[in-house]
Amino acid sequence: MTRQELQEKLELKGRANFEERYLRPAIEHGLIEYTIPDKPNSRLQKYRLTKKGAGYLKKQGKK
Repeated sequence: MTRQELQEKLELKGRANFEERYLRPAIEHGLIEYTIPDKPNSRLQKYRLTKKGAGYLKKQGKK
C-alpha cells in the first residue's frame, strides 16, 4: 500500500502526524517494510506487512 492508502484505511488525515506517530515507528519495530528499501523517499514507495506485523495483528484479533 502507499502512504496515502494506509492513511485512508486508518482514517487519519495529517501526513506529518501520520509519518511521525505511525509509519516510522512501525518501520522501526519491523511491523512493516519498504517495497523499495534502497530508495525510502521514492515517489513509487509502498509498504508491506512483515511476518512480525502479521503476528502482531493476529494477537490483536485483526485481519
